[in-house]
Amino acid sequence: MKIVLASSSPRRQQLLELIGLTFTIVVSQIEEDNAKDLPPHELAIGQARDKAMDVSKQVAGDAVVIGADTIVVLDGKVFGKPVDRQDAVRMLIALAGREHTVISGVAVVRGGRVFTGFSATAVTLRPLSAAQIERYVDTGEPMDKAGAYAIQGQGTLLVESINGCYNNVVGLPLVLLSKLLGQAGVELL
Repeated sequence: MKIVLASSSPRRQQLLELIGLTFTIVVSQIEEDNAKDLPPHELAIGQARDKAMDVSKQVAGDAVVIGADTIVVLDGKVFGKPVDRQDAVRMLIALAGREHTVISGVAVVRGGRVFTGFSATAVTLRPLSAAQIERYVDTGEPMDKAGAYAIQGQGTLLVESINGCYNNVVGLPLVLLSKLLGQAGVELL
């Protein structure tokens, strides 16, 4: 059985390798739109589904396609990936010293059937000075991360606490993925 990851994210690839999955990568051409007027979990699920469906049209046979989308939510406002350095600084200023929610939508597509779900994790960043934020942004790490930080990288120094799934914050909640793959007929354990 062919498993396809509809993402170029190195973090998602590493997580799939961690659980022993053999997979190929076909990057979805779907553009993320975090401005849609939807509840955040529906937004993340919808974008994950759109990515997986886009790739499922490109692969042949009984392939199992995995799509995911991760967003950060603070006071009802969705933070995706920063568009530039200034945007990354803005996000980190808003998140510093505050609890926010990281939501990952996951979709598994097999044979035209779609299985979806989401995971939500509460994360609190420690209070940060303007200089600390500038130095972190200077590393370049925040630029392709929802909320402008990477918990699995140097951004771990920003995180004061986490309540929920760590892998969700990295970008792919593995327990949820395992359940969705099981619904699609792929048992991991």
